[in-house]
Amino acid sequence: MSMTMKSIWAGMAIAALAACSPPVENGSTDEVSSAAHGAPEATRFTVLVGGTEIGGMDIQPTEDGYGIEFEYRNNGRGPTITESVTLDENGLPVDWTISGASTFGNPIDESFEYVDSEARWRDATGSDQAIPDGDAFYVPQDASPYWLAIAARALLARDDMSMAAIPGGELRLSEVEQLSVSNGEASRDVTAYGLSGTSENPTYFLMDGSAFFGLITPGFAILEAGYEAEDERLRALAAGYGASRFAEIQSRVAHHYDGPVRIRNVRVFDPETLALGEPVSVVVDGERVSAIDALDVATQPGETEIDGAGGSLIPGLFEMHAHMGETSAFLNIAAGVTSVRDMGNNNAVLGELITRIEAGEVAGPRVHRSGFIEGRSPFSSNNGILVETEAEAVAAVETYAASGDYIQVKVYNSMNPDWIPAVIEAAHANGLRVAGHVPAFTNADAMIAAGYDEMTHINQVMLGWVLEEGEDTRSLLRLTALRRLPAFDLDSDAVRDTIDAMVANGVAIDPTYAIHEALLLSRNGEVSPGVVDYIDHMPVETQRGARSAWADIATDEDDANYRGAFDQITQTLRMMRDAGVFIVPGTDLGGSFAHHRELELYQNIGMTPAEIIAWGSHGMAEYLGVDDELGSIAPGMLADFFLVPGDPTTDFKDLKTIALVSANGTFYYPTEIYPEFGILPFTDVPAVSQPR
Repeated sequence: MSMTMKSIWAGMAIAALAACSPPVENGSTDEVSSAAHGAPEATRFTVLVGGTEIGGMDIQPTEDGYGIEFEYRNNGRGPTITESVTLDENGLPVDWTISGASTFGNPIDESFEYVDSEARWRDATGSDQAIPDGDAFYVPQDASPYWLAIAARALLARDDMSMAAIPGGELRLSEVEQLSVSNGEASRDVTAYGLSGTSENPTYFLMDGSAFFGLITPGFAILEAGYEAEDERLRALAAGYGASRFAEIQSRVAHHYDGPVRIRNVRVFDPETLALGEPVSVVVDGERVSAIDALDVATQPGETEIDGAGGSLIPGLFEMHAHMGETSAFLNIAAGVTSVRDMGNNNAVLGELITRIEAGEVAGPRVHRSGFIEGRSPFSSNNGILVETEAEAVAAVETYAASGDYIQVKVYNSMNPDWIPAVIEAAHANGLRVAGHVPAFTNADAMIAAGYDEMTHINQVMLGWVLEEGEDTRSLLRLTALRRLPAFDLDSDAVRDTIDAMVANGVAIDPTYAIHEALLLSRNGEVSPGVVDYIDHMPVETQRGARSAWADIATDEDDANYRGAFDQITQTLRMMRDAGVFIVPGTDLGGSFAHHRELELYQNIGMTPAEIIAWGSHGMAEYLGVDDELGSIAPGMLADFFLVPGDPTTDFKDLKTIALVSANGTFYYPTEIYPEFGILPFTDVPAVSQPR
């Protein structure tokens, strides 16, 4: 599972993107004269993930606009989009139709038009209309990335390069730098821009005058055909743009106080007793907790005092299914998630991010890395190390072990099941654990018997009970087949055999409960249940995404079956917990707000708020073997904790409203962080008194 398509255009995707157009040879870029704007522009663009070509985009200028075809397939999924857009004399859309299917199969039937002076649109959230006060640009929900070029041309024609956005927010274009690109035969100059105003972050893309050249992010790029060799360099530039932005934010929101910091009048959560203690003061000196004092102990000379106002001080949380990027790193800190386990990434990009976090250049949690190993196939997820033989798979394990940076390897969908025993043997011989998906054409029982230490995603376990022999889970089937679960008897021998085998072999489960809720319970036009507590605080694009289905739910029967599947997942998790299977909480959704929801959901299987908080902090520190320094708040422990005004041990929702976070002794106030991402804050900043 990965991020939704809209996150890609916001520059937040992990790796996603495969082809609608025929292959294009390097240097064979077709150019036409754009009737709409008069600038020569390529008609074919290549989609690449980590240097691998996986998709394409075709642009066909019309008399007064464009026709666009866009499609990709990565990790067995991706959108298919057809567009037709008509522009007025100012380059603003006046008629736009978008059709196809989203990454997880939700049908796209989006339209926008002006009727007299009224803007009318229909997207996955429903229909609406407005009469704009002056020029306004419709920001599509499910368009191809070519909408960036259309928006850029309209904004470049304005002195301040800004314009009101429909359905909300404001588009702002900023020039980043000018640079030269080459196709190996000739060079040309392009300009990098950032577009912001309706999402959490700027989207970075390249223009040659008024002609679109490409979209760039650290993990993927969409480039004019013929310039694929520029992929790595341009992705590095995108990483640099983001790094500069986040470093600048960090310089303003990270508080390094001179001398010790005393957080006065807080109740400390004890994961051993599952209770909050009496009001005390917690003193941090450097990166560690130095003392916990009674309230009658005065603030000492040289100490900064922070008023905890009687709130709850909670040990930092662990998000155990992350795919870290710069945005999720920052927002996890704001959410009190001070440690994560990354479950697969572009290894070089993640390594650079960790270096910047450890140097204090950007905010981010402590990262425990998984070495991602995937078999090469048409369905490959293009992350980590791709292998074609058992020997290559074992060599990948050795590579990860030799680096010393990884705690485990993660096996993925296209791996040949016959290679798994050798992979496990090599990993265990090198002190690495093994987690992963169930490779295609086998089942969870076989992976448990082979020696997996942990199963990844609850659907990967449960599919073994409902799939027919030969069905290929490298496609969306591994998600859509969940519709079969309501008809399956969880009291069957197959279920008991799997759970018993997990218990007997000490195999844990990383269910990613929250992402299954999003997949199975999101519906077009309704707020997804997992985001109701915070969605009104989010930028307009995020709000629209929260009111859109993921899957194609075409009938009442589909609706009932998907809802029933979530109930079956909940019951299975309850059975696993009752049997003694160790459960590991993680989201595969970026963590942050989603991780709060991930934890909250476990109340469904009988866990109390206090049990969940202890499990999500100290329990995961124990699981990762770092509980000697993390997971509790006591003298000598690393200062990873957060402050909430309420009492989350009695009402878990209180945990979602955070006033202060300490990450390794650096203090952050989420209220200062959230506006940098277009998010409305939830609390006030605590009162801070400087040293006497």
